Parts: sequence; structure tokens; C-alpha cells
Amino acid sequence: MRDLPLPGRRVVVRYLLPSGQATDALGELLSADDDVVVVAGKRGEERIPRGAVIAAKEVPPPPAPRPRRTAP
Repeated sequence: MRDLPLPGRRVVVRYLLPSGQATDALGELLSADDDVVVVAGKRGEERIPRGAVIAAKEVPPPPAPRPRRTAP
């Protein structure tokens, strides 16, 4: 995987775990170099080995929170 969005963008990065299973990291791309891709999301800061990345793309901002319903 060579092309990644620019740092500061919201991204989803699909990568392989050591077990061989694929998983996703969703959040802000903090940095990407030849060795590591760093994504900050709900699970905290994820440091992903560049060689484990299968795909990555920019995604739109999250939807606005829905208003809470209150009991009548």
C-alpha cells in the first residue's frame, strides 16, 4: 500500500493482524512513513506496521449525533 491520504484526514485503514485476520482502524491519520501508519480513533492511537496495510482511504466526517428522545 503506497498511497495514503494526507495526515489530518479522517481515514479507514484495513490491515492484517499477526493472526492473519483483517481489521480496520478508523480515525484521523496522524502520520505515515515507510515503517508505520498512525491513526487516532476511538480505540486510541493505533500504530500499524506499513507492511500489514492492505488498503486505506479517506472517509467523510462522522454523522451528527442524533437528538436524544425524552420520555413524555
